[in-house]
Amino acid sequence: MEWTRGNIIGHGSSATVYLATSRNSTDVSAVKSAETSLSNSKQLQREQRILSSLSSPYIVSYKGCNITKENNKKLFNLFMEYMPFGNLSQATRGGRLNEATIAHYTRQILEGLEYLHSKGVVHCDIKGSNILVGEKGVKIGDFGCAKMIDEIAPIAGTPLYMAPEVARGEEQGYPCDIWSLGCTIVEMATGFSPWSNVDDPVHVLFRVAYSDEVPMIPCFLSEQAKDFLEKCFIRNSNQRWSCIQLLKHPFLSEFDSGVEKIQEFDTCSPTSILEQDFWNCDEDSERIIHVGNGVMRIGSQLEGMMQMQMQEGLQLVVMI
Repeated sequence: MEWTRGNIIGHGSSATVYLATSRNSTDVSAVKSAETSLSNSKQLQREQRILSSLSSPYIVSYKGCNITKENNKKLFNLFMEYMPFGNLSQATRGGRLNEATIAHYTRQILEGLEYLHSKGVVHCDIKGSNILVGEKGVKIGDFGCAKMIDEIAPIAGTPLYMAPEVARGEEQGYPCDIWSLGCTIVEMATGFSPWSNVDDPVHVLFRVAYSDEVPMIPCFLSEQAKDFLEKCFIRNSNQRWSCIQLLKHPFLSEFDSGVEKIQEFDTCSPTSILEQDFWNCDEDSERIIHVGNGVMRIGSQLEGMMQMQMQEGLQLVVMI
């Protein structure tokens, strides 16, 4: 495919993201690129293998991959559908969505998760900044932390959205995506990340892992919405509701006929979206961490290191 690399529009969990335009048409894509000599290139290729096997209206579309040589460096490039209206974190920043919109987007995210789980894929990093907004609603993006259910892989994700079993380093199965969905609903409802009243992400991890606490459910939500979140925040992963169960919940069906109440966001051109950096994960609350025997990292704004002993000899290494 013949294409031109545009400006950097952000950073995903495994690579730098650029705007890419076709030389033969007006087609615009998002392209993640990583040097083939670096370890994150392997992570990006792993993301490509997963994304290329998926096809759903609720998942960001895979558009191909290639290797290019630029400035004496070989780059692996992953092309994806370009979502022009940013992400849910941006949509809620400084405000909150109405409940009809929350229900509408929640159904779309759940449809995407149900599809992923039916294909044996765990996303592992559901959060507002990984839910991208388009003309027809939202789609799940950024599969940099995703894994197959039977795959042995380091635990990864974002601390404030982690399920208890993940924070303890025990497992990262389908139920962890449901917990993270609940956290994302809280984000849509309040305009803030879950646990926003706690400054230290390490403290949050301890509370999630070893206390009986769950993220605060907003008091202004309807009883149906509160009940839906309670089903997402069941601490025992074996008892937490599945996608199929949640898709039948009254909270979603209550608003099925009220799509006209969906909030509209300002439309923008592919060039104006460049200023939004919607691929970036640059807030203190949004840090990728890994649990296991390999190298682990957390985002650039946190400094220092703390190690927490996990069960069965695993360590959770968090940069603070």
